[in-house]
Amino acid sequence: MTLKRGLSSAGVSKSRSKGSHFPVLGFIFLCVISPLLFFFARGLHTADQDDISNAPSKKEWREWQALQELKSLFSKEVIDVILASTNDLGPLSLDNFIKNNLSASWRVVEAETSKATPELNQLTAFKQEKSKEKDGGFSDDRAQLDDNPAHLARRQLIQKRREKRAAELVRQDDDVYVKLENAAIERSKSVDSAVLGKYSIWRKEIENENSDSTIRLMRDQIIMARVYLSIAKMKNKLELYQELQTRLRESHRALGDASSDAELTHSAHEKIKAMGQVLSKAKEQLYDCKLVTGKLRAMLQTADDQVRGLKKQSTFLSQLAAKTIPNGIHCLSMRLTIDYYLLPPEKRKFPKSENLENPNLFHYALFSDNVLAASVVVNSAVVNAKDPSKHVFHLVTDKLNFGAMNMWFLLNPPGKATIHVENVDEFKWLNSSYCPVLRQLESATMKEYYFKAGHPTTLSSGASNLKYRNPKYLSMLNHLRFYLPQVYPKLDKILFLDDDIVVQKDLTGLWAVDLHGKVNGAVETCGESFHRFDKYLNFSNPHIARNFDPSACGWAYGMNIFDLKEWKKKDITGIYHKWQNMNEERTLWKLGTLPPGLITFYKLTHPLNKSWHVLGLGYNPSVDRSNIENAAVVHYNGNMKPWLEIAMTKYRSYWTKYVKYDHPYLRNCKLSE
Repeated sequence: MTLKRGLSSAGVSKSRSKGSHFPVLGFIFLCVISPLLFFFARGLHTADQDDISNAPSKKEWREWQALQELKSLFSKEVIDVILASTNDLGPLSLDNFIKNNLSASWRVVEAETSKATPELNQLTAFKQEKSKEKDGGFSDDRAQLDDNPAHLARRQLIQKRREKRAAELVRQDDDVYVKLENAAIERSKSVDSAVLGKYSIWRKEIENENSDSTIRLMRDQIIMARVYLSIAKMKNKLELYQELQTRLRESHRALGDASSDAELTHSAHEKIKAMGQVLSKAKEQLYDCKLVTGKLRAMLQTADDQVRGLKKQSTFLSQLAAKTIPNGIHCLSMRLTIDYYLLPPEKRKFPKSENLENPNLFHYALFSDNVLAASVVVNSAVVNAKDPSKHVFHLVTDKLNFGAMNMWFLLNPPGKATIHVENVDEFKWLNSSYCPVLRQLESATMKEYYFKAGHPTTLSSGASNLKYRNPKYLSMLNHLRFYLPQVYPKLDKILFLDDDIVVQKDLTGLWAVDLHGKVNGAVETCGESFHRFDKYLNFSNPHIARNFDPSACGWAYGMNIFDLKEWKKKDITGIYHKWQNMNEERTLWKLGTLPPGLITFYKLTHPLNKSWHVLGLGYNPSVDRSNIENAAVVHYNGNMKPWLEIAMTKYRSYWTKYVKYDHPYLRNCKLSE
């Protein structure tokens, strides 16, 4: 039987070389040397002097040979300790030790030459050789064996080989240990260093500074200070807690509202150094991987909740801002209204009224309650028209802005173009008995939806439905687009424009586009998977699912050429009324005009080239600049209208170039670029 374990002479030598004899020695003493202790006790010093005049037995000879091997591994002081221990305790039994004390990681197995250590193989080979020599008639006389020069030389050669092998193993083990130690030291420099004033987590960032590294370092220090502050309070480290609190306040004051390193005060670096020292101290006293990880996870969750709340707040405020009218525009409308009604009736009329029903001219429909926005649409269209005298603008506004709209264009006529302003409230045919939307807007359920106190329309409910409660959906100006033949019965074609667009090219080519029997000419807005019908309509409703394709491509309102002859033939307004009546409870789509427009003009829309109409300037910051430059019309659809403070600066110049900021009315109302 053989005791198998990763224990070699190299391991023993290494233990001795590292100065830790006794922990390892105790184990070796019990497992390896105990069979020799009795021999040591009888005559260790005599054996050391090679006094073999009295030939021992074969067993004693093997013990003597093992002693010679051990002498190369242990110093005399160690052997003296072993001898002293043997004298005190008496000889120990290896079998008894294995039976009672052997760890589970040790095994007693049959000898396997292929898996044995080199030293064990050599010892086995030596024993086999001795056995063969005995079988061959070699005398058991030890004196004769030692006197044989050949055998003596062989034993010396084997002894030298073993010593050389042990030295190599020790050297290899030491090299590996040094490499591992050096690697650990290198890792500790970047991970676990505690140099005061240079806290380890940010070591790399300090050594590789960029433009705003100081800002980020201070923020990271504040995060770790909050972590240790919580742990210090938990562990009742009051002095450290107070120190962390003080440094935290100082860092917050030094950081302030700075967003770049250049905005920091000169004291910032002092605060960083002081905070680094406190954090190093906190790490030494409080660092606990589990606690720190838990605190950071909790802080991450809190920050995530705050981000979600801020996103909701941002959406709510942007929706709110989109609904409001800036003070300057409100001022402009009021001043113009007052001055209009001060005019005598004969001066309130526009010239060239005979052009209003001439089907051979280019007619535009514009429905708006924003004087400044409407002025940009008309001005940009006229400036870019090849022959403005053939262009006729039909403006419809509400009663509140009717005077202002008239007064502006009386003071600022669109050159040779024709213009006419109407009041939607004077369309007597547009009443609740004829128009389903008006009837629904006057219903109790709609009033409750919009105006009931306590209805979840605020931030607490999120802003998912807030945009559908925009006041523009309550205005018939927004729904008037479905009644174009009723508003302009003498016209054959008309170009519908939203008031948040800017015209950049001559648009007369649109009247020459062949719509192939379709009613609506529009630019499609669908990509691979968005802006299709399923984005706007409720396909869980059987009426929608049965009549429409969810993957059908959507299109944009804002610049649409309508064939009013085909409109009348296909009774487009009647189709609109049918679906609007079915949506009494808002189960087919939510409020708005695009969903009913998609339904009404389903399979009746001819796609225009995308260069006619480029959208997204009111919400998309990545609209391609070349597409904008080449577009006939750019559309500020979205909440960030160009006349609002929340407008995207990069796109605003396309709109402001058509605003007359030097006009006295605009200066008096403090409207400026």
